Amino acid sequence: MLTNAGEPLFLAAWDRAVFIHYEADPRLLQRQVPFELDLRDGHTFVSIVAFTLLRMRPRIGGRFAEWIFRPIASHEFLNVRTYVRHDGESGIFFLAEWLSNPLSVRLGPLTFGLPYRFGHLRYAHAQDDGEIFGTVTANEGQLGYRAAIPVTSFDPSETGSQTEFLVERYTAFTCQRRRRCLFRVWHEPWHQTPIEIEVTAGDLLASTGPWWRSAECVG
Repeated sequence: MLTNAGEPLFLAAWDRAVFIHYEADPRLLQRQVPFELDLRDGHTFVSIVAFTLLRMRPRIGGRFAEWIFRPIASHEFLNVRTYVRHDGESGIFFLAEWLSNPLSVRLGPLTFGLPYRFGHLRYAHAQDDGEIFGTVTANEGQLGYRAAIPVTSFDPSETGSQTEFLVERYTAFTCQRRRRCLFRVWHEPWHQTPIEIEVTAGDLLASTGPWWRSAECVG
């Protein structure tokens, strides 16, 4: 479970992320998660994060290394994650992840123990259009959502707020053949704005476990 301090292994951008937060029954959720749930005021959460990965590349190696990584460098992601703690460190645990890149789907479980699945992902997250939407279609079902985006500013989450608790996470705990692992990420705090979102299809989320039976959208 230990990692050494050092320079990052990879660099990348996570573009135009949309977070949809649910509250779930901790008793149902804990059965699915091999780490202790991280509760806030007795409540536990699952978040859906839809974003586009851009220019993933090794930190070293320059243009040649970036060229080698080009087949898996940019594609859409959908993460279904919950909030956990281990040895006093807060982080996330992925219940499921869908990607639009078949090669990445094969590599993720082998390298980091990530629960990758293949899907067809389509995002339109440009807030300048006044509305955003997304669809994810996979063998397990479909997710659809849309929201109006008011003309507003994007700011870091308020310190100590529920939004900060849900979005500012920098450690991912995983399991690989029952072996507990972790990796850490770093980025500047998200600049975010709240939206009123409508989930038009959710049977994809139902495939991620019994937590969905108790889910209530909270933000």
